[in-house]
Amino acid sequence: MIGSLLYPRMTSTRMKFSLDGMWKFTFDRDKTGYDKGFEKGLSEYEMMPVPGSFADMYSDPEKKNYCGDFWYETDFVIPDHDDKKVILRFGSVTHRAVVYINGQNIGEHEGGFLPFALDITDKADIGINKLVVKVNNELNEETLPCGIVKKCKDGKLIAKPYFDFFNYSGIQRSVNLLILPKQSIEDYSVSYELEDNKAIVNCDVTASKSESNLNLTARVRLVDENGNLAADEELDLTSEGTYNKKFTVLNPILWNVLDAHLYTITISLTDSDGNLVDEYSEKIGIRTVKVSGTQILINDKPVYLKGYGKHEDFSVLGRSFNYSVAKRDYECMKWNGANSFRTSHYPYAEEWYQLADEEGFLIIDEVPAVGMMRSTHNFVDAGTGKYTYFFETPTVGTLQKNHLMQVEEMITRDKNHPSVIAFSLFNEPETTSDQSYEYFSKIFEAARAIDPQKRPLTGALEKNSSPEKCKCHKLLDFISLNRYYGWYISGGELDEAQEKFRDELDRWKALDTGKPFIMTEFGTDTMPGNHSLTGTMWSEEYQKNYYEMNFSVIDDYDFMQGEQVWNFADFQTSEGIFRVGGNRKGIFTRDREPKSVAFLLKKRWENK
Repeated sequence: MIGSLLYPRMTSTRMKFSLDGMWKFTFDRDKTGYDKGFEKGLSEYEMMPVPGSFADMYSDPEKKNYCGDFWYETDFVIPDHDDKKVILRFGSVTHRAVVYINGQNIGEHEGGFLPFALDITDKADIGINKLVVKVNNELNEETLPCGIVKKCKDGKLIAKPYFDFFNYSGIQRSVNLLILPKQSIEDYSVSYELEDNKAIVNCDVTASKSESNLNLTARVRLVDENGNLAADEELDLTSEGTYNKKFTVLNPILWNVLDAHLYTITISLTDSDGNLVDEYSEKIGIRTVKVSGTQILINDKPVYLKGYGKHEDFSVLGRSFNYSVAKRDYECMKWNGANSFRTSHYPYAEEWYQLADEEGFLIIDEVPAVGMMRSTHNFVDAGTGKYTYFFETPTVGTLQKNHLMQVEEMITRDKNHPSVIAFSLFNEPETTSDQSYEYFSKIFEAARAIDPQKRPLTGALEKNSSPEKCKCHKLLDFISLNRYYGWYISGGELDEAQEKFRDELDRWKALDTGKPFIMTEFGTDTMPGNHSLTGTMWSEEYQKNYYEMNFSVIDDYDFMQGEQVWNFADFQTSEGIFRVGGNRKGIFTRDREPKSVAFLLKKRWENK
């Protein structure tokens, strides 16, 4: 495993080869793959697309809902690479992977929503190589997201998530083969300070070490969107062996909300003779983000968040990335006046952030810390006062270790995106015990140390995390509330729901946190095309009435600085009596057509 999570790009010094396509694939229900020598090659298989979510490929319900071990295999070619290093990079494998090349174990990774890279320079041959990946999608309480597995009498495993979205699995993002210089750029980070008509840019660069120990010079160039050179600086070598420079950009063109302006940053390494050793380029945006009192500030100006909780979810594609779907989603969000979304409940594919950078959308980037409540119907239990002693169990130490690792990987991957304005470190855990505070205080401390831009940190609190009982809200820079007054609480009784909602916000106000609040989830299941003159639940009329009630409450509290409705579009879930073909809380249908309430949001957000 190597630490570099840079997005794979072609430059004058770097080669990239996609391994996407149809791979051999087989389920391993009895976990006999090693007995059959699968790590050396699959003797029984069918073909499966990579990237892809295998569940949506099948008509057989047992295959769609398969839980356990499964295997992939493909052949790939390594060209003669002139003493360069070869890296194998997976965008994500859900939830854990063991990777073999020519029968040799070359690495493992835990966590299904973030990339990992393996140096295979000395483990693969020039020419044809066999790549085999053993994957497992079982849920437990030691890794993220959380859940359990039920074993049936016939030995079949069934996933029981502690979360309300489908447990899509597989090699769900692209696989790339990278050929890089022996000494290469492994990572960089940028942070900004704004002064009158100038931006102070702090740039850190990490380069890999090699036996040749060449004396390298690092340089950074910034070019604005009009092709003008904004900066060209040689970086200083630090005592830690990294490179750093703080430099000034005069009259910067700032990246702003729905008004994106990007610079191209090019980092280069040269040897003592001036020869180019490595080069890496991508787009960045100069902007600042901070919390001041009860306001969220972008470039020192307040912003009100308008948008969505989302999911990576689409028919047939499952959770795999598709540019056409992403383009359609952004067009839908722009159409109805949104400016932001939360990557509920896991980091999305990197391309989502790149498009947000281009569009000027704001992202709350969320680690997959969902399901930290021992309930397969947590969306109901969260409002009933149910307590499951989640953080009092012996497994919590291992869980915290994995949680910290995924926070580090998420921030390392996404730290340079101007669209990412905050990190969300949990969704709806139990936060009413001293143990929960002890657990999360370490998570937040680590995140604050890792992020070079020191973005605000938050986490979404469920109904049981009331102002009187929640131990963890003090860790948050802004407080995010998931509340379903009028659906799970006082469903069908909007007057009573409004009273309860106002009562809770009054209690938060009395607490005088001095922090901004945003609504990160609120909504109703709505069957598209279901109409009711009396506005009964599940109808499009009820969805409109529900949001009108909630907006009337939100607008009366000045510490409310955002609303991200649940959900952007209908999405797939596990089967259950609470769900009709998945979660129907979308403002848009799963195929991205608007429900009636989309026009209500459009009118509100275009004028707010």
